[in-house]
Amino acid sequence: LSTKAGSRSILATLASKAKHINGRYERFLEKTFPRFYVLYATFTKGIQALFLEVKEIRKIKSKMSHQRLSVQQLPYREMERLRQVRRGARDAVWQFRRDVIKAIPIGIIAIPPFANFLVIVLMYFFPRQLLIRYFWTPSQQVEFLDAYDAIRRDSYSDVVKSIALAARSLPEPQLQKRLQELCAEVQRGSQPRVAELYAVRSLFSGSPLGLNKLQVSHVKALSQVLFLTPHLPAFFLRHRLRSHVLEIRHLDRAMLRLGLGQLSEEELKAACYLRGLNSTHLGMSECRAWLEQWLGLSCKLQGTERQLL
Repeated sequence: LSTKAGSRSILATLASKAKHINGRYERFLEKTFPRFYVLYATFTKGIQALFLEVKEIRKIKSKMSHQRLSVQQLPYREMERLRQVRRGARDAVWQFRRDVIKAIPIGIIAIPPFANFLVIVLMYFFPRQLLIRYFWTPSQQVEFLDAYDAIRRDSYSDVVKSIALAARSLPEPQLQKRLQELCAEVQRGSQPRVAELYAVRSLFSGSPLGLNKLQVSHVKALSQVLFLTPHLPAFFLRHRLRSHVLEIRHLDRAMLRLGLGQLSEEELKAACYLRGLNSTHLGMSECRAWLEQWLGLSCKLQGTERQLL
């Protein structure tokens, strides 16, 4: 017992000294190299956030196992925490695992004393390519989300063109004309009202606008809009799109149960971004208003109509 107590005392002393040295090191960086310190602080907070998320994910998965819950039965925040990737519920933690795997080399590099200098160099030169979101500074997060949204926007016109082209084969003349008018409005820069979109919902249940009937080019463009790789066989692309939309529908219903008023600004912006709106430069009221319209459409769609989303 005395040996164990002595070992604990030595470890506590070493930990205290390491903490003291690290504190002096951080104060030196902050005073002498303020810009470098921002990267260092971001790295430190990122490591802490990563471990906290690992702990939280394990807690949620344990809860699901003990209570025999599916992802769809979780509260909104837990469901969103598990999502992490634009996939269906079956592999909703895939992105989280990918982030962890991507972070392992960074963690190994940072183990030796003061080796985090090398990590910070990587953060400076290759932040988007080599590092996961935990190690991005606030300004980098905005910059990179804008960059990803620019890629997404490049595919929007292809999606609208594909819808307008498919509309020519619709059997109902009135709905065909209305859908073509909506496509023309979007191409001119207008935003359709929810009621206008809801009025054409039945067209997306069958041919030629049902997911199983879409042209491959249309499916690939939709995949790029949803940040899913288009470089897969059409069967897999359709399956992933269907899973993705179903996942968003489950999130929408959980969000509606929670209430938009309960979401923080960060949560509102993340929800908008996932659903196609670049919210990086919008305020809470704008995000909330847009989400109200989205939920007003999403939660009214039934069965295969959800493919309209």
